[in-house]
Amino acid sequence: MLHSALLNVMIAAARKAGRALKRDFGEVEKLQVSLKGPANFVSAADRRAEETLYVELSKARPGYGFLGEEGGVREGADKTHRWIVDPLDGTTNFLHGIPQFAISIALEREGAIVAGLIYNPANEELFIAEKGKGAFLNDQRIRVAARKRLSDAVIACGLPHYGRPGFALGHKETGAVQQQVAGLRRFGAAALDLAWVAAGRLDGYWERHIKPWDMAAGLILVREAGGFATDCDGGDDMFAKEDIVAGNEAIHKELLRVLREVGKD
Repeated sequence: MLHSALLNVMIAAARKAGRALKRDFGEVEKLQVSLKGPANFVSAADRRAEETLYVELSKARPGYGFLGEEGGVREGADKTHRWIVDPLDGTTNFLHGIPQFAISIALEREGAIVAGLIYNPANEELFIAEKGKGAFLNDQRIRVAARKRLSDAVIACGLPHYGRPGFALGHKETGAVQQQVAGLRRFGAAALDLAWVAAGRLDGYWERHIKPWDMAAGLILVREAGGFATDCDGGDDMFAKEDIVAGNEAIHKELLRVLREVGKD
């Protein structure tokens, strides 16, 4: 499959960072038996991956801004373009030797996401999307699932940790959704949850207290796969509100309904 020059840049950067992450992931298992544990090692791997992505993307597109989970905002001369990057989404999974983690890269142009990539180096799954051109997994076209009823749906979510903001609301929401769906899942990597909605593996997904770099690439993947992605109020203010709901038209609508009902309690 021929990719645009833009996607080629993103793919090359992700694969370079991914090779190092895959090596580091192999080392994590050896560190599990140590008393200190692999936490410091994983934190360093995370930072190295982000720096690799920054260098490679900046080399190909000089002047673009950069927002990364580790390094925060890096201003560029070109104020109309910004990379939004999570070098290692699913850090806790990575830390425990669970191969459910990903590199996430999105390009924002004048406030709108125009391209996205989510790459899991552990299994070589590469999800890509560009505005108006569809969504793909390893160069095969993907579409959101066709299920219309929550009772038939498998839904993924994020669960707030005890003591963090939204813990009580999270309990209420998961309880309410769980009563209406075929299955509820918590995989621990938001970017991959969104990619799996785009690929039809999951019927829907929602999460609160989620950062732009966790969802930017997934947003365009879901939308280019024929799905809907909004904030938890049904609007388009995901980054500011730090929450998201995604699915096909019917499931997205039903998930919003359940979350709104919980909010009224």
